[in-house]
Amino acid sequence: MISRARPAPDAPARVRHVAIIMDGNRRWARERNLPSIEGHRVGARVLREVAQSAGRLGIEILTVFAFSEENWKRAPSEVALLMALMADFASSERDALAAAGIRVRVIGRADRLPDATARALDELVAATAGNTGVLLNLAIDYGARTELSDAMRALATDVRNGRLALEAIDDDTLSRYLYTAGLPDPDLLIRTGGELRLSNFLLYQIAYTELWSTPNHWPSFDAHALADAVGAFANRQRRFGS
Repeated sequence: MISRARPAPDAPARVRHVAIIMDGNRRWARERNLPSIEGHRVGARVLREVAQSAGRLGIEILTVFAFSEENWKRAPSEVALLMALMADFASSERDALAAAGIRVRVIGRADRLPDATARALDELVAATAGNTGVLLNLAIDYGARTELSDAMRALATDVRNGRLALEAIDDDTLSRYLYTAGLPDPDLLIRTGGELRLSNFLLYQIAYTELWSTPNHWPSFDAHALADAVGAFANRQRRFGS
């Protein structure tokens, strides 16, 4: 388990956990008169490159918003292509991610994914389970409000069944019921595509997270952009409300 302990308010900023809202794939494709899926396809390759470069910047955990629960509302044809692309990413990038020492986890309602996609992701997780490098959390069929509802339901069940005392519930207790249980909260949240909203991503975990936005769409993001974000973070003084 990785500690959730926060540094002292005056400690130099150090980024351990970076969260990314990978936005702008479709806009990137439209600007180039390409089908939307091509933006997602290039974005998948960028994800592997960014994950490989994260360790060199001292990043231990990378949590990326790969597919939100709201994305099911898109056209069925686009959803089907996205599901196929996720399966392809899990299969085609498995060896490269494993060789880079990256460990992959999936958070969210992955039980609702098509069988082929779920199977490919399970195989990716199993193939990288023994790695000790960067932990790559793929948030798939994820929504923060659903995560909190699931956590409250599980917590209430444990209280009702006598496994948890009501007076024992605090911030750390609640965090153990989240999809990110055992992980420190993100230090830095990056959003590509120029939008300034959280889009139902990690709402509980980012209470004191530093935010960084870039107008570049996700397919145009790279290791240099990640380094820029981390560099900007290093110049900030985190006080956690104090």
